[in-house]
Amino acid sequence: MWKRLHHVAYRCTDAKETVDFYERFLDLKLATSIAENVVPSTGERYPHIHVFLEMADGGSVAFFELPESEEMVPDPKHPGTGFSISR
Repeated sequence: MWKRLHHVAYRCTDAKETVDFYERFLDLKLATSIAENVVPSTGERYPHIHVFLEMADGGSVAFFELPESEEMVPDPKHPGTGFSISR
C-alpha cells in the first residue's frame, strides 16, 4: 500500500519559468535541478532539464523540459516522458 509519494512529474516548456511561477504563487521552494544531455540508462542523446519543487510534507512536484523536442506529446522512444509518479 502506498503511504506517501516521493514526487509527481510533468513535462513543461520552460523549466525556469515554471519554477518561478511555483515559487512566487504557490510558495514551493526549488529543492534541486538536474540537466543532462543523455539518458543515463541508455546513453542515448536526449537533452533534458528536471526540476524538483519541495512541498510541505517532504514530497515534490517535479517538472522536466525537453529543449530539443518540439511537441508536448509522449515520445514512443522514451515511454513515460509526459508524466511519472514515484513513491
